[in-house]
Amino acid sequence: MKKIILTYISTVLTIFIVLNYILVPKVKAITLDSSMDEKTIYLTFDDGPSVLTGEILDILNKFEVKGTFFLIGNQIKGQEEIVKRLHKEGHSIGLHTYTHEYKKIYSSQQRFISEMLTTQKIVDDLTGVKPNIIRFPFGSNKKLSQIFLNNLHNHNFKVYDWNLFMSDGINCKTPPYKLYKEATKPVESEGPVILLMHCDYTHKNTCKALPEVIKFYKDKGYEFKVIDETTPEHYFPLKKQV
Repeated sequence: MKKIILTYISTVLTIFIVLNYILVPKVKAITLDSSMDEKTIYLTFDDGPSVLTGEILDILNKFEVKGTFFLIGNQIKGQEEIVKRLHKEGHSIGLHTYTHEYKKIYSSQQRFISEMLTTQKIVDDLTGVKPNIIRFPFGSNKKLSQIFLNNLHNHNFKVYDWNLFMSDGINCKTPPYKLYKEATKPVESEGPVILLMHCDYTHKNTCKALPEVIKFYKDKGYEFKVIDETTPEHYFPLKKQV
């Protein structure tokens, strides 16, 4: 009986996380500088590094564009050379917690920040750079309050969600043609395109769709940029304080 109850709770939590993840992109995010050029795109990749991150780097280099990679700290071991390559080739590195485990990272603000600091140190030890750009796993929607944001700012962190996404994070087997259609839809919010993609070992179809996505935005005259500490923050509406 206990096992059945635990399975039920786990299933409900999984459904909640997935639904939250799906619904987040429908929420209009806040960019602190809406006057930014709308012909700008940021290619962002979550959940690396992995063996496929290198393949994505090869594609970006082929098209002479740069990307922003939000890394999970406990996945860096064994992929240290990929992290060094990211830095060496001029891509931007962001933080995506250490464990990416929902219950752990959102158990408290202190735990969340601690995981970001742990990953920051790992990256610093490898590259000599301490990234301060972060992304909330599953997005900041319904998690980020003004107090939380102030706390993050006190640690010199800046938050970046997205306004366009591939569903590769929900289903890594989504066909490349569908990923392409998702990545090239009109963006409702003002400012540049911030495209969310993923680069862990399951995302082979993301690699297949990426060249055509890049071609689409190049043909439209977009400028490809990386997110760094000078980029205005972009996050979903803040959670109301209780």
